[in-house]
Amino acid sequence: MVANWEIAGERRVTGAVRGVMVHPVRERASGTGVVVMAGSSGRVDVERARLFAHHGAVSLAVGYFGGPGEPPGLCEVPLELFTAAVTGVVSCVSGAVGMVGVSKGAEAALVTACLDSRVDMVTAFAPSSMVWANLGAGRDGRSSPQRSSWTWRDTPLPFVPILTDRAPTVGGLPAYRSVYEASLAAFPQAAKRAAIAVEEVDAALLLVAGGEDAVWPSARFADELERRGSHRVTKLMHTDAGHRIPLPGEPLPAGGQAMARGGNPTADAELGEVAWQHIVTSLQLTP
Repeated sequence: MVANWEIAGERRVTGAVRGVMVHPVRERASGTGVVVMAGSSGRVDVERARLFAHHGAVSLAVGYFGGPGEPPGLCEVPLELFTAAVTGVVSCVSGAVGMVGVSKGAEAALVTACLDSRVDMVTAFAPSSMVWANLGAGRDGRSSPQRSSWTWRDTPLPFVPILTDRAPTVGGLPAYRSVYEASLAAFPQAAKRAAIAVEEVDAALLLVAGGEDAVWPSARFADELERRGSHRVTKLMHTDAGHRIPLPGEPLPAGGQAMARGGNPTADAELGEVAWQHIVTSLQLTP
């Protein structure tokens, strides 16, 4: 299904940021902006950017690995890429700027909000409360030894190592949640050092997690973020939802690594509907 969003237009962005910028029609423009970040699939989530533009926000969907001049895998990705994306959106709007990230994109969005005070809101779907090791190869073409997923000013961020890439299967697909849980138990001190400092974030945080997430324990991570976060933290959790939460009217994304994500279509959609209402209100989007 391809949604028929009403937008003014879109253009490819290259240079410091690789992505697609989508503009709302003038009559629906809210004055707000959004940076959209997918997860470990590496895709530029244009469809989600179009959804936000349809509701009045200037939206920039960014890619951050696998493109020209970028690491081939999710390995030591410079966070300056995301602050540059924020700059691109800020230059186009007069109101609030949000970041909407999924999974590893949520991890990056939360870390970026710690570094960039221009971010007014972060919506983190299936978030992590800490920085993890790389997924895939760095600029040197190697996946090992393990390194941080992110760098800032050429310095890798502290990270939690991942014990193994072998995971039990659910329905014939790997379910990595137990791998991440075992890694946390094996490296408690690394987990403390790698904790994302949300207590220092001025932005409002919306944490969206499913209790049946089969990729990693995002509900546990959301609980931790809520405990450590500022007073402007909202946590939305559905016990039966999984890792991939669609927003209303949004087609379910295809592609990415074949893995068990947990949840079920009904619960995932219910959580997405509740999250969307919070996003519309917080960013003052056009209904």
